Amino acid sequence: MDHSNAILLELTNDKIIRNIIVSEFTYEENKYYYNKHEKLLNKKKQYQQSDYYKKLSDIIRGFNEVILFGPTEAKIELLNLLETDHLFENIKIDVLNSDKMTENQMHAFVRKYFDSPVHHK
Repeated sequence: MDHSNAILLELTNDKIIRNIIVSEFTYEENKYYYNKHEKLLNKKKQYQQSDYYKKLSDIIRGFNEVILFGPTEAKIELLNLLETDHLFENIKIDVLNSDKMTENQMHAFVRKYFDSPVHHK
């Protein structure tokens, strides 16, 4: 995941189901608002980032175990948000740093994580 989109990979019965959640804040909007008014840009960006994390939070609530990974700090920001909400206290959430990956690399990463003996402790 990063600040612009999250690729959700659900591992069920050894199959991976893929879904993408996209932040509504685009590069074009960023450029437009930056040229007009920086304060308005920050407010709009903050609102849309909050909405993006809310969408992800709503999905995460449906799982018992989740791994957040990606090349940016977005995963940490989302984790910090989740940790303040008691609805997530019984969900195992791990965060791992990773480089940008292809879809096949992400699938292998998820399978390896959930198949590892350390995960099953």
